[in-house]
Amino acid sequence: MNEASLFVPLPGGSVRCTACRRYCTLKTGQTGFCGVRKNIDGKLYLLVYGKPLAIQVDPIEKKPVLHMYPGYRIYSIGTAGCDFACQFCQNYDISQRRQDVGIPMTSKDIASDAVARECDGIAFTYNEPTIFSEFAGEIGMLAREKGMINIFVSNGYETSESIRYISNFLDCITVDFKGNASVEFYRRYISVPDSDVIFDSLEEMKKAKMHVEVTDLVIPEIGDDQNEARRMVKKVRDIFGDDMPISFLRFHPDYRLINLPPTPYEILISHYRIAREEEMKYVYIGNVPGSKYQNTYCPECGSLCVERDMLRTVSLKITGDGKCLSCGFQLNIILGERGKFSRSVSAK
Repeated sequence: MNEASLFVPLPGGSVRCTACRRYCTLKTGQTGFCGVRKNIDGKLYLLVYGKPLAIQVDPIEKKPVLHMYPGYRIYSIGTAGCDFACQFCQNYDISQRRQDVGIPMTSKDIASDAVARECDGIAFTYNEPTIFSEFAGEIGMLAREKGMINIFVSNGYETSESIRYISNFLDCITVDFKGNASVEFYRRYISVPDSDVIFDSLEEMKKAKMHVEVTDLVIPEIGDDQNEARRMVKKVRDIFGDDMPISFLRFHPDYRLINLPPTPYEILISHYRIAREEEMKYVYIGNVPGSKYQNTYCPECGSLCVERDMLRTVSLKITGDGKCLSCGFQLNIILGERGKFSRSVSAK
């Protein structure tokens, strides 16, 4: 347990947490919605500081990060707690656990373990990393010293204060929409009053010059409205332009929504087409093994540039400076500048 940075003191010993857009106001002894940020004697403490609850080594493509350092090996960690209450969360056993639990590890332990496992970066994921930003920040700065990158896999509910904070150590953030960013869906199935503020967060992430990628978990029957999908895509395009990578992800039944079917492939294809109709250049379908829509094709000539097999990059058919081999079009893909990238796959 360590004192947090993202809070402001209020009269009478209360505090306001500024980590996420809930802005929880807490009296002494109270814990925020996330379950891991607590007011103790007029100061806010992060209860899971030094207590990761999940650790795994993954390909960077699993995050999914598709346009940055293909082939990188990523050390992924998460803690207990979350500022969302998704009824379909696949990591509900940690994210919905509002408890002070975890594996005792210092930030130095984690950074050293990542190096020992030959990882190229660290991803803060599995639950919402914004709620443990201070712990992530300490790890992230050590990771940078060791030549690693840092990634947030986030729901996008950051505040202006937390975006400024995480921009000091993050290289990349993926923002995961759910149910096509429908406000009604967020209220009913996530206990979040307004999903539109996530677009405000995206604006601020862009200003902070973070590498951003967007995903959307498409949930059949309750979160697959095509009008909402078009609205979401337009908003993303208005902020980032037409070369923002956007992935539509298949839902798999879990937690409290186990009675729903997996997302039919036809629904994912319809979402793919909507994004293409809105002139987005890089559109993907995720969580579907064997789909050709997990690959990157040149927006100019249609050539296959990056081939993936669900969770890793198989081959790159692009130049060392990120251009299509066939026509020379400059792709919106950041290649490995640290030399580790060649260990897995190489640009032609």
